[in-house]
Amino acid sequence: MNESTRECLNDIVATVEELLGFVSGMTYRQYVSDRKTQAAVERKFEIVGEALNRLSRVDPEALAQIRHYRSIISFRNLLAHGYDSVDDRVVWGIIESDLDQLTSDAVALLERLS
Repeated sequence: MNESTRECLNDIVATVEELLGFVSGMTYRQYVSDRKTQAAVERKFEIVGEALNRLSRVDPEALAQIRHYRSIISFRNLLAHGYDSVDDRVVWGIIESDLDQLTSDAVALLERLS
């Protein structure tokens, strides 16, 4: 793994932390009534997906060790290109159930780089 791999993984971890900070203490109801937070969260998901896209170019072997990376990249594409069909329940579900797994995968890869 190279420095570009490390940068992508660090971007993923930092971006997920920021995203989670945006929604910390919020309920789903609060989230759907806060357009500014929704926009910020969706932007952070786009960054995570783009970091995975870059990782696919610089280190496909590392990418393969991140569970559900294809779904994450597809979700990024939906946010960027199908912005008018984003379902807040899906976004909230990902926040509640999938981000810990993504972070743990990225952190594990970073630890192997150290």
